[in-house]
This record gives sequence, structure tokens and C-alpha cells, in this order.
Amino acid sequence: MSTNSGPVTARTIVTVALAAALAVGVAGCAPAANPSPSPTSSGSSTASGSPRPTATSTSQPVDGQCATSQLSGSIGAGGGGAAGSVEVTLVLTNNGSAPCSLQGWPGVSFVGDGNGTQLGKPAAFDRSTPHATVVLQPGGTARAPLKIVQAMNYPEADCKPQKADGFRVYPPGSTESLFVKDDSVTACTTTTVDLLTVGALAAP
Repeated sequence: MSTNSGPVTARTIVTVALAAALAVGVAGCAPAANPSPSPTSSGSSTASGSPRPTATSTSQPVDGQCATSQLSGSIGAGGGGAAGSVEVTLVLTNNGSAPCSLQGWPGVSFVGDGNGTQLGKPAAFDRSTPHATVVLQPGGTARAPLKIVQAMNYPEADCKPQKADGFRVYPPGSTESLFVKDDSVTACTTTTVDLLTVGALAAP
């Protein structure tokens, strides 16, 4: 039996220990494989207040914005109209107990079928009209001119006319709408015909 077996075993143990320590050190310096991504936000781009619906209005809420729930709408007499069209007045009334404000163009479209189905294209905006902020006192109103082209001006195949129940109206700065009854109007149900043009709300 060799008398050097003890020292050889000790050297072997030391060598193995050094090798293991070196391996651990190298592993500690290497980047981790496939690191877990850090949590991210949901990506919501909603700004403060309610953005207007697409193709309805570009107005943003103003200070003291009127809530749609405190408004009612009606159709009043307008400034007449040209051949083949009529101009009426869209009236929004503050039914709340405190003043509130509106600014810009309301979103307007025909609705029908007894269930609020939109008929045809929404109103275009007449951006030539002034659009200062209107403060509605309790019981007060804001008014916008609404031009309605007669559906009979267009071939039936192009228009596909249908009697409307009235209008869906989005107050400027709101994503909530209200219904304004007017069963005297006829809509084109196709989306290739423009019948409605609305101006900005103004004080009476």
C-alpha cells in the first residue's frame, strides 16, 4: 500500500473545490438566460375626461362639462333653407340644478327602427361657425343649426329612404348620447349620401 495516498487525496479535494468555486464565479458573471420581462402597463391611451366617438366630433370636455344625463334635446324652428333642404335648430337644455358648459359641435345622426338603429351617415360639421364655450344656467339652452337635405333629392336606389324616429345626439365632449324625437324626417339608409350638416353650439 502506498504511503502517499493520504496527501494525494487531500490535493484532489483541494483541486475539486477550487474548480467548483471557479465554475460558480463564472456562472455568477454570466447574464441570465431568457430573463422575465418586467411588468408593463395595459397601454390605455384614455385621456382625462371622455374622448368623443370616432366620426362624431373632435371636441374634448371643457371645465364644468354638462353631463349628458342632465340634458334634454329638442328640434326648434331654424333659418329656413335652400331648395331641396331645410334648416332647423337643435336645442340642448340644462335640466340640472347647477350651471354647466358645452363647447363645439354635437354629433348628430338619424335613428330609426324603433330601437335607435343609426340610419345613414352622421352629420358633417360646419366648421365655419363660431364655437365659443356656452354656459347653460339651470333651465338654459345651447343651440346649433342643423341643415337637413331632403332624401327625395336622390334616386331611391342611391338613398334607400326610410322614415326616421328622430336623431341621436352626442353633446360635445361626451361619449354618451341622447335621443331627440322628430318623426317628420326621412333618412337615407345608405352611407354614400350626406343629408346632415350641423354647426357649433351657441348661446340663444
